[in-house]
Amino acid sequence: MAEIPEHLLQRSKDRRKALGLPVEGEDAAPAPEAAAGGGGADAGTPPTPPTGGGGDEPPADGGDATPEEPAGGGDSRIPAHLLERSKKRRAAKAGGDDAAAAASAGGGGGTATAVKTAPPPSGTGPGGHTQRLLTVVKSGSIQQTKVDAVDKVHTWPHLLSVEFAALLGITALVTIFSALVRAPLLSGADFNATPNPSKAPWYFLGLQELLTMFHPMIAGVTLPGVALIILGAAPYVDTNTSLKPNNRKFLIAMFTLFLAFWAVLTIIGSFFRGAGFNFVFPWNDGIFFEL
Repeated sequence: MAEIPEHLLQRSKDRRKALGLPVEGEDAAPAPEAAAGGGGADAGTPPTPPTGGGGDEPPADGGDATPEEPAGGGDSRIPAHLLERSKKRRAAKAGGDDAAAAASAGGGGGTATAVKTAPPPSGTGPGGHTQRLLTVVKSGSIQQTKVDAVDKVHTWPHLLSVEFAALLGITALVTIFSALVRAPLLSGADFNATPNPSKAPWYFLGLQELLTMFHPMIAGVTLPGVALIILGAAPYVDTNTSLKPNNRKFLIAMFTLFLAFWAVLTIIGSFFRGAGFNFVFPWNDGIFFEL
């Protein structure tokens, strides 16, 4: 059973006092009519509550209100379950008193007085209004809203501002490198004077280095093809979408091995190959590499 708020109990007591009805835990107060001294009523006669059918004095609230349906605004209405509970208690108390009086008067041979039970409480209060206990509690005290954290940001300005800063940095680096490093264009190719050594551009030097170690079919087709197939299939083997390096060990290992293998071949072809594309030490024979 839900606990009834204190202010509703106090409102019910005050209303019953105003109508001259007995209040539980307190002595019954005389009705306003009895206190005012009605015309010719005996002192020992209990006061009767005012009704809306007529009388010398109107009810306390100026309307024909009854204990079950008090008059007033929508905020002063007593919930239906409180009225039904009060009816049951009054009926049970009155029935117990009548049964005890009949038993004492008849010596046990009298008939028992039937107690009419009240109908079960309905979900509709006076005037068709419904009330709930939760309506007296502010929603902010029982509701808590939390925003789920997301790992996404807007493209502008978060992403584009970083990309623009990186673009400016690379442009400044290329400009400074072009001003400090002398890199003139070579003369036109002469088929009568082949340069020695004849090296491919730096991004193909790894492939040219493989040609000095394996057959052209293996160095030019098989090994590069297998490497590209493995790199293309890696995202389908490791389907983890985490951005943490500890959760992407397979892909990180594959890409690191590929970069290390190709970087080593490019460095050897650039600085450790001399005349005739033979292996030399750059600190002994010089660097046979031109930008």
